[in-house]
Amino acid sequence: MGDDDTESVLEESQAGEENQLPVIQLCGLVEELSYGNSALKTETEMFEKYYIKLEPRDHRPPRLSEIKISAADYAQLRGRRRSKSRAGTDRMTGLTVDQKLELVQKELEDMKDEIRHMRANAERDLQHHEAIIDEADIRWTEVQREVHEFEKDILKTISKKKGSILATQKVMKYIEDMNHRRDNMKDKLRLKNVSLKVHRKKMLLQLRQKEEVGEALHDVDFQQLKIENAQFLETIEGRNQELIQLKLASGNTLQVLNTYKSRLHRAMEMHINLDKEILLRNELLGKIERETLQVEQDRAKAEGLNKKLRRQLAEFRAPQVMVYVREKILNGDLEKSIKMWERKVDIAQMSLKGYRKTWNKMKTTNEQLQAICPPGK
Repeated sequence: MGDDDTESVLEESQAGEENQLPVIQLCGLVEELSYGNSALKTETEMFEKYYIKLEPRDHRPPRLSEIKISAADYAQLRGRRRSKSRAGTDRMTGLTVDQKLELVQKELEDMKDEIRHMRANAERDLQHHEAIIDEADIRWTEVQREVHEFEKDILKTISKKKGSILATQKVMKYIEDMNHRRDNMKDKLRLKNVSLKVHRKKMLLQLRQKEEVGEALHDVDFQQLKIENAQFLETIEGRNQELIQLKLASGNTLQVLNTYKSRLHRAMEMHINLDKEILLRNELLGKIERETLQVEQDRAKAEGLNKKLRRQLAEFRAPQVMVYVREKILNGDLEKSIKMWERKVDIAQMSLKGYRKTWNKMKTTNEQLQAICPPGK
């Protein structure tokens, strides 16, 4: 009784101290305790799952989540636990960290297996549904084709010749052909099914043989495989290092290549510009050459004309003075006679115009007289 009283006093004092704590610290304590409780709850559920897997179904104890007790029983049980907490803690034996780690690893492997099985089942169901959809599409295409053929071969004939024997014969022939095609398809599918069953048996036999060979392996073989695996891992690590070095070298090479590409691009642009400038210079040179030829031709013509004029100048002889005076007088007389004849021509033209006017007047008068007095009267 004394121990119980002291424990109750200590609990009351602790409760009083907790009541004296500020609200922020109380909230922090509540959050910390709730986080710890959730972690303990998850850990307990995992341990229960593992324990249920190990124990047979008849000897399984009830789970903590399945136990239902009243509030009074829970309070009484809590009071008993408080009174016996210190004595019970000495006798409690918990799991070590390694055991917990082993349980967690097994639970993780089980979860991975379940996920793998669920994924395989989902993929199998997906393939099954895809096969059903493909089969439905194929069947729908066949039905549409058959409907089209039936409309083309039968319905058009029946609509043209109603009640004719030919239409009935065509319908019967179409039905017989359809039955014959279905029988052929059924035989083909039966043969294919038989061949697939034989192939399935062969595959199952091969799988069983592989499983038997796998069961026949010993620990020595597994050790040898482990050693080979370690060697291969070392080789892979070395090759990975070589690959990293090659990637670095490739990166440097790419940088150098990009530099040379940029230089080549600039050189190509310069080459294009130089080609354009060369073309312009060639065109200018051709134009200058054509102008030079034209100038040479003009110079040759000018030289020929100059030679001709020089030759004429060399051959020119000045006439005598009296001859020049006579020629000059004769030229003046000729000019005077030309002017006189020009005046005569002008006078003759004026007189011609007068004669034409007189002639026109006489002609009009004659026409008027003829109009007034016809020649027959």
